[in-house]
Amino acid sequence: MNPKAVITAMEIITPLGIGLDKCWKRLINGESGINKITLFNPEFHKCKIAGECRDFSSEDFLDKKTISRYDRMFHLFISVALLTAHNFRFKPEHVKEPFRFSIIGASAIGSPASFESNLSAIQSGGPRKVSPFYIINIASNPVAGMVAKIFNARGPQYFLQEACSAGTKAIGLAAKLIELNMIDIAMVIGADAGITPMVIAGLENLGAVVTGIYNNQPEKASRPFDKLRCGFVASEGAGCIIIESYEHALKRGADIFAEIAGFGATCDAYHPVAPEPEALSIVGCIESALKDARVLPEDVDYINAHGTSTVLNDLTETKAIKTVFKDAAYKIPVSSNKSMIGHMWGAAGVVETIFSVKTILEGVIPPTINRENPDPECDLDYVPDLARKKHVDVVLKNSFGFGGINASLIIKSIRR
Repeated sequence: MNPKAVITAMEIITPLGIGLDKCWKRLINGESGINKITLFNPEFHKCKIAGECRDFSSEDFLDKKTISRYDRMFHLFISVALLTAHNFRFKPEHVKEPFRFSIIGASAIGSPASFESNLSAIQSGGPRKVSPFYIINIASNPVAGMVAKIFNARGPQYFLQEACSAGTKAIGLAAKLIELNMIDIAMVIGADAGITPMVIAGLENLGAVVTGIYNNQPEKASRPFDKLRCGFVASEGAGCIIIESYEHALKRGADIFAEIAGFGATCDAYHPVAPEPEALSIVGCIESALKDARVLPEDVDYINAHGTSTVLNDLTETKAIKTVFKDAAYKIPVSSNKSMIGHMWGAAGVVETIFSVKTILEGVIPPTINRENPDPECDLDYVPDLARKKHVDVVLKNSFGFGGINASLIIKSIRR
Protein backbone atom coordinates (compact mmCIF):
# COMPACT_ATOMS: atom_id res chain seq x y z
CA MET A 1 0.00 0.00 0.00
CA ASN A 2 1.37 3.41 -1.00
CA PRO A 3 1.82 6.04 1.73
CA LYS A 4 -0.79 8.79 1.84
CA ALA A 5 0.81 11.92 3.31
CA VAL A 6 4.54 12.35 2.76
CA ILE A 7 7.18 14.89 3.70
CA THR A 8 9.01 16.43 0.75
CA ALA A 9 10.77 19.46 2.25
CA MET A 10 11.76 20.69 5.71
CA GLU A 11 13.80 23.47 7.28
CA ILE A 12 14.35 25.03 10.70
CA ILE A 13 15.61 28.06 12.58
CA THR A 14 16.56 27.19 16.17
CA PRO A 15 18.91 28.24 18.99
CA LEU A 16 21.42 25.84 17.40
CA GLY A 17 21.57 27.86 14.19
CA ILE A 18 19.99 28.57 10.83
CA GLY A 19 19.16 25.56 8.68
CA LEU A 20 18.66 21.86 9.30
CA ASP A 21 22.18 20.72 8.41
CA LYS A 22 23.88 22.94 10.99
CA CYS A 23 21.29 22.30 13.69
CA TRP A 24 21.35 18.53 13.17
CA LYS A 25 25.14 18.34 13.45
CA ARG A 26 25.10 20.26 16.71
CA LEU A 27 22.16 18.27 18.04
CA ILE A 28 23.75 14.86 17.52
CA ASN A 29 26.96 16.20 19.03
CA GLY A 30 25.06 17.01 22.21
CA GLU A 31 25.62 20.78 22.00
CA SER A 32 23.31 23.14 23.87
CA GLY A 33 21.82 26.27 22.35
CA ILE A 34 20.80 27.70 25.73
CA ASN A 35 22.51 30.89 26.87
CA LYS A 36 22.02 34.19 28.73
CA ILE A 37 19.10 36.33 27.55
CA THR A 38 20.13 39.18 25.25
CA LEU A 39 16.78 40.14 23.67
CA PHE A 40 16.03 42.22 26.77
CA ASN A 41 17.78 43.07 30.03
CA PRO A 42 16.88 40.27 32.51
CA GLU A 43 18.55 41.96 35.48
CA PHE A 44 15.46 41.91 37.69
CA HIS A 45 14.20 38.51 36.56
CA LYS A 46 14.61 35.21 38.39
CA CYS A 47 15.18 33.48 35.03
CA LYS A 48 18.02 34.95 33.02
CA ILE A 49 18.49 32.25 30.35
CA ALA A 50 16.68 31.14 27.21
CA GLY A 51 17.14 29.56 23.83
CA GLU A 52 17.57 32.55 21.53
CA CYS A 53 18.10 32.28 17.77
CA ARG A 54 21.25 34.36 17.89
CA ASP A 55 22.27 33.54 14.31
CA PHE A 56 18.93 34.74 12.96
CA SER A 57 18.76 38.13 11.30
CA SER A 58 15.43 39.23 9.84
CA GLU A 59 17.33 41.33 7.29
CA ASP A 60 18.64 38.16 5.64
CA PHE A 61 15.10 37.22 4.59
CA LEU A 62 12.74 40.19 4.78
CA ASP A 63 12.47 43.79 3.56
CA LYS A 64 12.67 46.72 5.96
CA LYS A 65 8.95 47.51 5.76
CA THR A 66 7.92 44.00 6.79
CA ILE A 67 10.48 43.98 9.60
CA SER A 68 9.30 47.31 11.02
CA ARG A 69 5.59 46.47 10.88
CA TYR A 70 5.47 42.94 12.21
CA ASP A 71 6.35 40.93 15.29
CA ARG A 72 9.47 38.78 15.62
CA MET A 73 7.24 35.70 15.44
CA PHE A 74 6.11 36.87 11.98
CA HIS A 75 9.75 37.29 10.99
CA LEU A 76 10.61 33.74 11.99
CA PHE A 77 7.43 32.29 10.44
CA ILE A 78 7.92 33.87 7.02
CA SER A 79 11.69 33.40 7.01
CA VAL A 80 11.56 29.65 7.63
CA ALA A 81 9.03 29.26 4.82
CA LEU A 82 11.31 31.17 2.44
CA LEU A 83 14.32 29.16 3.61
CA THR A 84 12.48 25.89 2.95
CA ALA A 85 11.35 26.96 -0.51
CA HIS A 86 14.85 28.14 -1.43
CA ASN A 87 16.73 25.09 -0.18
CA PHE A 88 14.30 22.62 -1.77
CA ARG A 89 13.73 24.65 -4.94
CA PHE A 90 10.00 24.81 -4.29
CA LYS A 91 8.04 27.31 -6.39
CA PRO A 92 4.32 28.19 -6.56
CA GLU A 93 4.09 26.88 -10.11
CA HIS A 94 4.90 23.40 -8.82
CA VAL A 95 1.31 23.28 -7.55
CA LYS A 96 -1.09 23.09 -10.49
CA GLU A 97 -4.23 23.56 -8.38
CA PRO A 98 -3.65 26.40 -5.87
CA PHE A 99 -7.09 25.87 -4.28
CA ARG A 100 -5.79 22.48 -3.08
CA PHE A 101 -2.67 24.02 -1.50
CA SER A 102 -2.93 25.03 2.19
CA ILE A 103 -0.82 27.00 4.62
CA ILE A 104 -1.28 25.63 8.12
CA GLY A 105 0.35 27.67 10.88
CA ALA A 106 1.03 27.00 14.54
CA SER A 107 2.07 29.19 17.45
CA ALA A 108 1.51 28.80 21.17
CA ILE A 109 1.77 32.44 22.24
CA GLY A 110 1.50 34.45 19.05
CA SER A 111 3.04 37.93 19.14
CA PRO A 112 3.80 38.93 22.73
CA ALA A 113 6.51 41.44 21.80
CA SER A 114 3.91 43.49 19.89
CA PHE A 115 1.55 43.46 22.85
CA GLU A 116 4.26 44.60 25.26
CA SER A 117 5.63 47.35 23.02
CA ASN A 118 2.18 48.77 22.24
CA LEU A 119 1.15 48.61 25.90
CA SER A 120 4.22 50.67 26.72
CA ALA A 121 3.42 53.08 23.87
CA ILE A 122 -0.16 53.78 24.97
CA GLN A 123 0.90 54.22 28.59
CA SER A 124 3.59 56.73 27.71
CA GLY A 125 2.09 58.53 24.72
CA GLY A 126 -1.62 57.81 24.52
CA PRO A 127 -3.80 56.04 21.93
CA ARG A 128 -2.22 57.71 18.90
CA LYS A 129 1.06 55.93 19.65
CA VAL A 130 -0.42 52.45 19.11
CA SER A 131 0.68 50.91 15.82
CA PRO A 132 -1.98 50.51 13.10
CA PHE A 133 -0.51 47.02 12.65
CA TYR A 134 -1.12 46.09 16.28
CA ILE A 135 -4.32 44.13 15.61
CA ILE A 136 -2.73 42.23 12.73
CA ASN A 137 0.19 41.28 14.94
CA ILE A 138 -1.80 40.33 18.01
CA ALA A 139 -4.25 38.21 15.99
CA SER A 140 -1.18 36.34 14.69
CA ASN A 141 -3.01 34.27 12.07
CA PRO A 142 -2.54 36.90 9.30
CA VAL A 143 1.07 35.70 9.01
CA ALA A 144 -0.24 32.49 7.44
CA GLY A 145 -2.06 34.63 4.89
CA MET A 146 1.15 36.48 4.14
CA VAL A 147 2.89 33.19 3.36
CA ALA A 148 -0.14 32.09 1.33
CA LYS A 149 0.24 35.19 -0.82
CA ILE A 150 3.93 34.47 -1.44
CA PHE A 151 3.21 30.92 -2.64
CA ASN A 152 -0.30 31.43 -4.10
CA ALA A 153 -1.74 28.89 -1.66
CA ARG A 154 -5.51 29.34 -1.93
CA GLY A 155 -6.70 26.20 -0.19
CA PRO A 156 -8.19 26.06 3.32
CA GLN A 157 -5.98 27.91 5.77
CA TYR A 158 -5.61 27.15 9.46
CA PHE A 159 -3.67 28.73 12.30
CA LEU A 160 -3.55 26.68 15.49
CA GLN A 161 -2.81 28.34 18.83
CA GLU A 162 -3.04 25.18 20.88
CA ALA A 163 -0.21 25.56 23.36
CA CYS A 164 2.86 23.38 22.97
CA SER A 165 1.00 20.78 20.91
CA ALA A 166 0.16 23.29 18.18
CA GLY A 167 2.91 22.30 15.74
CA THR A 168 2.28 18.57 16.07
CA LYS A 169 -1.46 19.04 15.68
CA ALA A 170 -0.87 21.20 12.59
CA ILE A 171 1.10 18.37 11.01
CA GLY A 172 -1.62 15.88 11.91
CA LEU A 173 -4.28 18.19 10.48
CA ALA A 174 -2.37 18.54 7.20
CA ALA A 175 -1.99 14.78 6.89
CA LYS A 176 -5.69 14.23 7.50
CA LEU A 177 -6.75 16.89 4.96
CA ILE A 178 -4.59 15.10 2.41
CA GLU A 179 -5.89 11.68 3.40
CA LEU A 180 -9.49 12.94 3.01
CA ASN A 181 -8.59 14.26 -0.46
CA MET A 182 -9.47 17.83 0.50
CA ILE A 183 -6.03 19.14 -0.48
CA ASP A 184 -2.97 17.89 -2.35
CA ILE A 185 -0.24 19.77 -0.49
CA ALA A 186 0.32 21.84 2.65
CA MET A 187 3.09 23.98 4.00
CA VAL A 188 3.03 23.52 7.79
CA ILE A 189 4.86 26.22 9.74
CA GLY A 190 5.35 26.52 13.49
CA ALA A 191 6.90 29.62 15.03
CA ASP A 192 7.16 31.28 18.42
CA ALA A 193 9.12 34.24 19.75
CA GLY A 194 8.31 34.56 23.43
CA ILE A 195 11.59 35.73 24.93
CA THR A 196 10.05 38.93 26.28
CA PRO A 197 9.95 40.49 29.77
CA MET A 198 6.27 39.76 30.45
CA VAL A 199 6.35 36.19 29.15
CA ILE A 200 9.45 35.28 31.13
CA ALA A 201 8.04 37.00 34.25
CA GLY A 202 4.79 35.08 33.92
CA LEU A 203 6.63 31.78 33.57
CA GLU A 204 8.81 32.59 36.58
CA ASN A 205 5.82 33.40 38.75
CA LEU A 206 4.06 30.25 37.55
CA GLY A 207 7.11 28.22 38.59
CA ALA A 208 7.39 26.68 35.13
CA VAL A 209 10.92 27.71 34.09
CA VAL A 210 14.42 27.15 35.40
CA THR A 211 15.82 29.72 37.84
CA GLY A 212 18.56 29.79 40.48
CA ILE A 213 21.94 28.16 39.95
CA TYR A 214 21.30 27.31 36.32
CA ASN A 215 21.39 31.01 35.42
CA ASN A 216 25.16 30.59 35.63
CA GLN A 217 25.15 27.21 33.85
CA PRO A 218 22.70 27.73 30.97
CA GLU A 219 23.88 24.69 29.01
CA LYS A 220 23.01 22.51 32.05
CA ALA A 221 19.56 24.00 32.65
CA SER A 222 17.38 21.79 30.47
CA ARG A 223 17.67 18.29 31.95
CA PRO A 224 14.73 16.08 30.94
CA PHE A 225 14.17 12.95 33.03
CA ASP A 226 16.96 13.95 35.44
CA LYS A 227 16.21 13.84 39.16
CA LEU A 228 17.33 17.48 39.55
CA ARG A 229 15.12 18.86 36.76
CA CYS A 230 13.25 21.93 37.91
CA GLY A 231 11.53 23.49 34.92
CA PHE A 232 11.77 24.04 31.19
CA VAL A 233 13.89 26.55 29.31
CA ALA A 234 11.87 28.90 27.09
CA SER A 235 13.11 29.12 23.51
CA GLU A 236 12.20 30.69 20.21
CA GLY A 237 12.43 29.50 16.63
CA ALA A 238 10.56 28.08 13.69
CA GLY A 239 10.15 25.02 11.54
CA CYS A 240 8.53 24.37 8.17
CA ILE A 241 7.47 21.08 6.59
CA ILE A 242 5.93 20.55 3.16
CA ILE A 243 3.50 17.62 3.28
CA GLU A 244 1.73 16.33 0.19
CA SER A 245 -0.08 13.33 -1.14
CA TYR A 246 2.18 10.57 -2.41
CA GLU A 247 0.69 10.88 -5.88
CA HIS A 248 1.19 14.66 -5.99
CA ALA A 249 4.80 14.30 -4.89
CA LEU A 250 5.47 11.72 -7.58
CA LYS A 251 3.87 13.83 -10.31
CA ARG A 252 6.06 16.84 -9.56
CA GLY A 253 9.18 14.74 -9.10
CA ALA A 254 9.75 15.73 -5.48
CA ASP A 255 12.11 13.92 -3.15
CA ILE A 256 10.18 11.96 -0.50
CA PHE A 257 11.75 11.73 2.95
CA ALA A 258 9.16 10.06 5.19
CA GLU A 259 5.48 9.40 5.72
CA ILE A 260 3.13 10.90 8.31
CA ALA A 261 1.38 7.60 8.92
CA GLY A 262 -0.63 8.19 12.07
CA PHE A 263 -2.07 10.98 14.22
CA GLY A 264 -3.68 10.94 17.65
CA ALA A 265 -5.02 13.76 19.83
CA THR A 266 -6.75 13.92 23.22
CA CYS A 267 -7.47 16.33 26.06
CA ASP A 268 -6.78 15.69 29.75
CA ALA A 269 -9.85 17.71 30.85
CA TYR A 270 -7.98 18.14 34.12
CA HIS A 271 -5.94 21.31 34.84
CA PRO A 272 -4.71 24.49 33.08
CA VAL A 273 -1.02 23.58 33.35
CA ALA A 274 -0.51 20.25 35.14
CA PRO A 275 -0.82 16.92 33.31
CA GLU A 276 -3.40 14.40 34.51
CA PRO A 277 -1.39 12.25 36.98
CA GLU A 278 -2.50 8.83 35.73
CA ALA A 279 -1.60 9.77 32.13
CA LEU A 280 -4.80 8.18 30.80
CA SER A 281 -5.30 10.83 28.11
CA ILE A 282 -1.69 10.59 26.98
CA VAL A 283 -2.03 6.83 26.77
CA GLY A 284 -5.16 7.28 24.66
CA CYS A 285 -3.37 9.79 22.45
CA ILE A 286 -0.44 7.46 21.72
CA GLU A 287 -2.74 4.48 21.18
CA SER A 288 -4.85 6.51 18.74
CA ALA A 289 -1.78 7.40 16.69
CA LEU A 290 -0.65 3.77 16.62
CA LYS A 291 -4.10 2.59 15.56
CA ASP A 292 -4.37 5.27 12.87
CA ALA A 293 -1.01 4.19 11.45
CA ARG A 294 -1.87 0.49 11.76
CA VAL A 295 1.33 0.06 13.73
CA LEU A 296 1.79 -2.29 16.66
CA PRO A 297 3.60 -1.02 19.76
CA GLU A 298 6.47 -3.44 19.12
CA ASP A 299 7.01 -1.87 15.68
CA VAL A 300 8.13 1.48 17.15
CA ASP A 301 11.90 1.91 16.91
CA TYR A 302 12.32 5.28 18.65
CA ILE A 303 10.29 7.79 20.67
CA ASN A 304 10.97 11.50 20.24
CA ALA A 305 9.64 12.62 23.61
CA HIS A 306 7.95 15.86 24.59
CA GLY A 307 10.51 15.79 27.43
CA THR A 308 10.23 19.32 28.78
CA SER A 309 12.40 18.94 31.91
CA THR A 310 9.52 19.73 34.24
CA VAL A 311 8.95 17.42 37.19
CA LEU A 312 5.40 16.43 36.26
CA ASN A 313 5.67 16.21 32.47
CA ASP A 314 8.66 13.88 32.39
CA LEU A 315 7.15 11.60 35.00
CA THR A 316 3.74 11.49 33.31
CA GLU A 317 5.16 10.88 29.84
CA THR A 318 7.32 8.06 31.19
CA LYS A 319 4.26 6.54 32.87
CA ALA A 320 2.29 6.70 29.63
CA ILE A 321 5.07 5.05 27.63
CA LYS A 322 5.25 2.21 30.15
CA THR A 323 1.49 1.73 30.01
CA VAL A 324 1.33 1.59 26.21
CA PHE A 325 4.48 -0.40 25.52
CA LYS A 326 4.58 -2.50 28.71
CA ASP A 327 7.85 -4.48 29.04
CA ALA A 328 8.95 -3.33 25.57
CA ALA A 329 9.10 0.25 26.89
CA TYR A 330 12.53 -0.50 28.36
CA LYS A 331 13.85 -1.59 24.95
CA ILE A 332 12.79 1.47 22.94
CA PRO A 333 15.21 4.44 22.87
CA VAL A 334 13.57 7.67 24.05
CA SER A 335 15.19 11.09 23.81
CA SER A 336 14.36 14.75 24.25
CA ASN A 337 15.61 17.35 21.79
CA LYS A 338 14.60 20.00 24.33
CA SER A 339 17.64 19.12 26.42
CA MET A 340 19.64 21.05 23.81
CA ILE A 341 17.21 23.48 22.15
CA GLY A 342 14.89 24.23 25.08
CA HIS A 343 11.14 24.47 24.61
CA MET A 344 10.16 26.23 21.39
CA TRP A 345 6.46 26.24 22.29
CA GLY A 346 4.25 25.86 19.21
CA ALA A 347 7.28 25.45 16.96
CA ALA A 348 8.55 22.51 19.00
CA GLY A 349 6.39 19.85 17.38
CA VAL A 350 7.38 20.88 13.86
CA VAL A 351 11.10 21.13 14.64
CA GLU A 352 11.14 17.86 16.58
CA THR A 353 9.23 16.07 13.82
CA ILE A 354 11.91 17.26 11.40
CA PHE A 355 14.61 15.91 13.72
CA SER A 356 12.66 12.64 13.86
CA VAL A 357 12.76 12.42 10.06
CA LYS A 358 16.52 13.03 10.17
CA THR A 359 16.81 10.17 12.67
CA ILE A 360 15.12 7.89 10.12
CA LEU A 361 17.24 9.14 7.23
CA GLU A 362 20.59 9.15 9.03
CA GLY A 363 20.16 6.18 11.38
CA VAL A 364 21.26 8.31 14.34
CA ILE A 365 19.25 8.99 17.51
CA PRO A 366 20.06 12.35 19.16
CA PRO A 367 20.97 12.13 22.84
CA THR A 368 19.30 13.51 25.92
CA ILE A 369 21.99 15.62 27.57
CA ASN A 370 22.27 16.57 31.25
CA ARG A 371 20.80 13.35 32.62
CA GLU A 372 23.42 13.15 35.33
CA ASN A 373 21.24 12.09 38.28
CA PRO A 374 18.88 9.29 37.19
CA ASP A 375 15.37 9.60 38.57
CA PRO A 376 14.25 6.13 39.73
CA GLU A 377 10.74 6.89 38.46
CA CYS A 378 12.06 7.91 35.04
CA ASP A 379 13.89 4.69 34.28
CA LEU A 380 13.63 4.18 30.52
CA ASP A 381 16.43 4.30 27.94
CA TYR A 382 16.73 8.05 27.39
CA VAL A 383 19.89 7.83 25.23
CA PRO A 384 21.97 9.79 27.75
CA ASP A 385 24.77 12.12 26.63
CA LEU A 386 25.84 10.46 23.37
CA ALA A 387 24.02 10.00 20.07
CA ARG A 388 23.36 6.42 19.10
CA LYS A 389 23.50 4.72 15.71
CA LYS A 390 20.37 2.67 15.05
CA HIS A 391 18.29 1.65 12.05
CA VAL A 392 14.96 3.41 12.57
CA ASP A 393 11.84 2.87 10.47
CA VAL A 394 9.05 3.98 12.83
CA VAL A 395 9.10 6.99 15.19
CA LEU A 396 6.54 8.05 17.77
CA LYS A 397 6.57 11.83 18.28
CA ASN A 398 4.79 13.19 21.36
CA SER A 399 3.72 16.74 22.22
CA PHE A 400 1.71 17.89 25.24
CA GLY A 401 0.59 21.41 26.13
CA PHE A 402 -1.00 23.66 28.72
CA GLY A 403 -4.69 22.95 28.98
CA GLY A 404 -4.06 19.21 28.74
CA ILE A 405 -3.75 19.26 24.93
CA ASN A 406 -2.02 16.09 23.72
CA ALA A 407 -0.86 15.10 20.24
CA SER A 408 1.15 12.19 18.86
CA LEU A 409 2.42 11.33 15.39
CA ILE A 410 3.68 8.12 13.85
CA ILE A 411 6.38 8.89 11.29
CA LYS A 412 7.44 6.06 8.99
CA SER A 413 10.39 5.48 6.73
CA ILE A 414 9.51 5.15 3.04
CA ARG A 415 11.93 2.17 2.95
CA ARG A 416 9.29 -0.07 4.46
